[in-house]
Amino acid sequence: MQTTFTPDQLRDPGTQRANEILRSCVHCGFCTATCPTYQVLGDELDSPRGRIYLIKDMLENERVPDAKTVKHIDRCLSCLSCMTTCPSGVHYMHLVDHARAYIEKNYTRPWHDRALRWTLAQIIPHPMRFRVALALAKLGRPFAGLLPDPRLKAMLQMAPKRIPPVSRNDDPQSFAATAPKRKRVALMTGCAQKALNTDINDATIRLLRRLGCEVVVAKGAGCCGALTHHMGREKEAHGSAEANIHAWMAEMEGEGLDAIVINTSGCGTTVKDYGHMFRSSPLAEAAAQVSAKAMDISELLRDLEIPQGAPKGLRVAYHSACSLQHGQRVKAAPKDLLKRAGFEVVEPADSHLCCGSAGTYNLLQPEISKQLRDRKVQTLEAKAPQLIAAGNIGCMMQIGSGTGLPVVHTVELLDWATGGPRPRALEALD
Repeated sequence: MQTTFTPDQLRDPGTQRANEILRSCVHCGFCTATCPTYQVLGDELDSPRGRIYLIKDMLENERVPDAKTVKHIDRCLSCLSCMTTCPSGVHYMHLVDHARAYIEKNYTRPWHDRALRWTLAQIIPHPMRFRVALALAKLGRPFAGLLPDPRLKAMLQMAPKRIPPVSRNDDPQSFAATAPKRKRVALMTGCAQKALNTDINDATIRLLRRLGCEVVVAKGAGCCGALTHHMGREKEAHGSAEANIHAWMAEMEGEGLDAIVINTSGCGTTVKDYGHMFRSSPLAEAAAQVSAKAMDISELLRDLEIPQGAPKGLRVAYHSACSLQHGQRVKAAPKDLLKRAGFEVVEPADSHLCCGSAGTYNLLQPEISKQLRDRKVQTLEAKAPQLIAAGNIGCMMQIGSGTGLPVVHTVELLDWATGGPRPRALEALD
């Protein structure tokens, strides 16, 4: 694609990167075949190729974004399926993230949109605030039908039936390995996950200790910044990321770390991109070191070699989170680990397509999100599984809201298969 950015425009690192990405696009349209929003809406502007045209026009002309451009970019899930499909290697993620930051700085949204997005940014990345919000949402759920805005209804419906008590395992501390020590790793405990499902981090710690890892929850580490980053709120996103970089660098420069382990794949995609996010800042070197140490839990467990397990007699439908298969290009490891642990693993048709969770997408675009969820649930249930496994809390909540089957994190099953407790969600099988 030909671009006409001026030398002055290209002095901005974000615009320079956008120019590189735009020039790599050859308009082939392969991305439209795997774009969930294009399949649902059928509008070229709701495909990656269409959005690329809108972004190019907006950035080159340095114009104030119009409502049409904002609408179509807001509808993007950032599932990154287009990046897996693209034969030209177009790095769409960096392009759309820059476009969202540009929109946030240059577009004035309607007051109710601004209020909603500000509320989400102030609550979800903060576990205790999120817990309070979930409790209030449970109280307000019977009145959801009276709300005129479907986004507010979606927020009330998000609250789980059970809000787990706080797990003290999420506090800054170190857990000694219970087998001969092989590695020292930092566990990212996240933000929303600590409010929605504390069993995941608990299972991760038990499993890693059992496999010879000292597990550190670093002081000062928290939200990865993904939620605000994908809303274009750069200052807040970079603030969260900086806190993590300082926290993990302190551990790396102290007793050392073999890996930074992440069991929420949406967070993992963002942490692995810290090196890019801070490439032109004084934190560039430290951010690159952190990104290089970041691993999805399934990548580390593959290296540690889960013991071979006996058949469990359970048929598991594995949902591959977009942030894991497209964002991090981790596809086989979770399935191979589950099979090795003794589970029968099946995959749904169109496993590359998004479930519609996508961070806050299910709250900001509930109609599209519901269509994607229903299609994903249908393809999963078509495999007649007894339960569904996934590696991302957002996907788990999204899919769980549309099916009666138990939905568990992959690491919970692996912990159970190697001596840990049976996942709480499997009580439904009884």
